[in-house]
Amino acid sequence: MIKAKTYSKRSLCFVVVIIFAFAIILAVRLGYLMICKSVHYGELAKQVQERERSIKAERGKIYDRNGIEIAGNKPVSTISVIHSQITDKERVIEILVKELGLSEAAVRKRVEKVSSIERIKSNVSKDVSDRIREYDLDGVMVDEDYKRFYPYETLASKVIGFTGSDNQGIIGLEVKYDSILKGIDGKILTLTTAKGVEIENAAENRIEPIAGNNLHISLDVNIQKYAEQAALKVMEAKGANHVKLIVMNPQNGEIYAMVNVPEFDLNNPYQLNTEVSGVLTDKQKTEALNAMWRNACISDTYEPGSAFKIVTATAAFEKGVVKLTDTFFCPGYKKVEDRIIRCHKAGGHGSETFVEGIQNSCNPVFMEIGARVGVTDMYKTFRKLGLFEKTGVDLPGEASSIMHKPENVGAVELATVSFGQSFQITPLQLLRASSAVVNGGTLVTPHLGVSVESQDGTFIRKLSYNAKENAVSKDTSAVMKELLESVVSDGTGHKAYVAGFRIGGKTATSEKLPRRSNKYIASFVGFAPADNPSLMALVLIDEPVGIYYGGTIAAPVIGELFENILPYVGVQPEYEEGEDTTTWSQNSDLILY
Repeated sequence: MIKAKTYSKRSLCFVVVIIFAFAIILAVRLGYLMICKSVHYGELAKQVQERERSIKAERGKIYDRNGIEIAGNKPVSTISVIHSQITDKERVIEILVKELGLSEAAVRKRVEKVSSIERIKSNVSKDVSDRIREYDLDGVMVDEDYKRFYPYETLASKVIGFTGSDNQGIIGLEVKYDSILKGIDGKILTLTTAKGVEIENAAENRIEPIAGNNLHISLDVNIQKYAEQAALKVMEAKGANHVKLIVMNPQNGEIYAMVNVPEFDLNNPYQLNTEVSGVLTDKQKTEALNAMWRNACISDTYEPGSAFKIVTATAAFEKGVVKLTDTFFCPGYKKVEDRIIRCHKAGGHGSETFVEGIQNSCNPVFMEIGARVGVTDMYKTFRKLGLFEKTGVDLPGEASSIMHKPENVGAVELATVSFGQSFQITPLQLLRASSAVVNGGTLVTPHLGVSVESQDGTFIRKLSYNAKENAVSKDTSAVMKELLESVVSDGTGHKAYVAGFRIGGKTATSEKLPRRSNKYIASFVGFAPADNPSLMALVLIDEPVGIYYGGTIAAPVIGELFENILPYVGVQPEYEEGEDTTTWSQNSDLILY
């Protein structure tokens, strides 16, 4: 009996000790949570009781080389509803249908949806959103927002690009530089009850948005306008599918204009810029929009034709296998193995020097010098001029060239490659390679981005790009400039002549695949001043109707363009004694487009 009582007292003491120990642990833990972790759990509790609405950050602006705004923002609003706070559902539906121009079914579906917050419409104009505020409707939120706005509408549309409903970049510079332009959204945090009802008189927490940075680019609004006018003029006159035109500084790769007509309205990017017959399916509409948005200057490849003779001639001078005084004979064709490959002049050019051969754009001459250079050295020059790589332009969607592998190039392939057929490159690749030929031998990176600044105009950084020197020797560059100037003064490019200015260039007429389809691309690449070029331009006219020769319809486009923009960039005319001061663009009898 005594022993049993002893065990009972020990058990009781043990239980008391356990309870006491547990109480101490619980007190310590409670103290830790209440004192050391009070801030943390207070924030968690606050988050449970807070409703979050975003405040859109203002997107950075885009300016041209002269500081002209070409992409900005308009203040708009986003209209949302909070289901738990709506006190008069029918009134809310009635007003939102009336002011927002939406169907009753669409608004009712969102208003009646049980959710913490439901967006009704974005990008609502300021005057409409101000009217909605004045109704003072319970449960209707009007939050400030920004909508991208393009003051020049269609100007350089496929270069600048546009943004989506959330202000994110979709195409062009808007997507390429999205991380620079987009900024950081802010927040409005509102205290609510456990049922999601906003607590009356509770202060809102506001985290301010951080605006995106501004981007300055090399594109010049005035040069772009001139280029678009020239491209549109020839497209309409020749009934062409489209026209591409690029203007670049060959010394540093800055792009002053990049045209793809027809362009589209950046403020209405989902509206097709061409008429369509019938009703399009969703798939057809998507395909049509993608085609409309496509920047063909960098995304499409083509056979460059005779403009590529610039590269072939450069390879020949670099290897030392041709002299200006070398003579050739053109009977109108050249036999290569078992193939008869014809010159564009059916009767042939007869006996001619190399200078006359390039002025005449004679295919047999270039097939001959291509054979002299050989596959290995020809491809070596291609590689130095960047024809096996993308240009690195700061735009999305750039295509690569399509070239034969060297081991697959026989005599026939080498002959056709020598005058610009049987391979494909992009227009910008040709312009880049040609720039290296005439700028002293530096392979530049074509680009638009120049510098970044903060929203208040504080300079942040200058953008830099790679350049590779010695792509071409300076001696070869000097000779090529003189030769290409003679193409304009005395050869097939004479319709690019502008009185008082020294202009060089090369014509091309490329037959599209399949052969004998009577579909052509007429083109001309030109530069000025010829002795020290500061402007280089390339125009491509796709499937012109009627006369389709590059020297006839493409060369005048660049001549007229240079006549307008050379004085604008500070190059003044210098007339030589006895020089004909009549340019092709001033004589309507000579204009054939």
